[in-house]
Amino acid sequence: MSAHTPDAGPTPWSRVVAIPVALTLAVSVILLAFLWPALTSAPHDLPLAAAGPTGQLDQLLAGIDQNAPGVFDVTTVDDRAAAVDAIEHRDVYAAIVLGQQPEVLTSSAASPVAAQALSGVAAQLQGQLQQAAAAQAAAAGIAPPTITVAVTDVVPLAGTDERGVGLASAVLPLVIGGLLGGILTTLAVSGRLRRLVAIALYSVFAGAAVAGILQGWLGVLQGSYLANASAIALAMFAIGATVAGLASVLGRPGLAVGAVTFVLFAVPLASAATPVEFLPAPWGAVGQWFPPGAAASLLRELSYFPAADTVFPWLVLAGWAVAAGALVLIGRRLDRAPASTEVAAA
Repeated sequence: MSAHTPDAGPTPWSRVVAIPVALTLAVSVILLAFLWPALTSAPHDLPLAAAGPTGQLDQLLAGIDQNAPGVFDVTTVDDRAAAVDAIEHRDVYAAIVLGQQPEVLTSSAASPVAAQALSGVAAQLQGQLQQAAAAQAAAAGIAPPTITVAVTDVVPLAGTDERGVGLASAVLPLVIGGLLGGILTTLAVSGRLRRLVAIALYSVFAGAAVAGILQGWLGVLQGSYLANASAIALAMFAIGATVAGLASVLGRPGLAVGAVTFVLFAVPLASAATPVEFLPAPWGAVGQWFPPGAAASLLRELSYFPAADTVFPWLVLAGWAVAAGALVLIGRRLDRAPASTEVAAA
């Protein structure tokens, strides 16, 4: 006689109400996660170098403190060459050089947004210098000189990505690629070691393909293809292995935890399109400790700033990769076979 499963009946009204409420809260969180960083983004403590005669520098610093308090973090350097060096090492986003030939040095490759803002500063500086020169000329009874403040893009973006849109937009597909690799591999591959190897192989293959598209086809990335491909592969492995590691420790809910962590938290804080300093403190700095933020900074530096120190983003990605790999290997929630079977599967 076959067993008969009675009809479970309609869904309770409490659940009918609770599910829409929970989904509404989820949508609200997603909306805030993506819009809050953009709406609250504003420049503060933006690193800026300044060089020139002492008197002019003092006036410049006083004017910055008065007209743009808290916007710039100014470091004085010896001369124009030192200012260019600071930009190329990514110590500052731009520089102001005073003297006989005043000049504003920008770097659209570091941040098109910051470079555009500094172009406006150049116009204001030119007006101030022209006014001061006119006052001095009037006191001396001579015709005032014409002051022109040149704007020089020291490290410009490539012609194939003049607005930097491609470089900023590449982070989200990289994160999605890492998540897909981690989720699908977790669901399709049994055995902890096999799962980890599969994610590693996928990351290498995908890193090579993505770097080839971004650099060889679209021209978004510059510099060494091998270095760019390695950075992308390491980032994708760090993300994918983290998701797989969370699933190994928490079970399948770990897949959702990993996806939410990276998409709703790490991506909005990655500062791929704006400087880290534009986000409210300390969130800009926090974002650089996650793979999306570290990858965004690393790819920018590998492409345009070969003199910059890239140790920190490499270490961040490597640290996540090692920790995630350890989670995959020690987690047992997805491999609950007998000991002999587990040894054979590993």
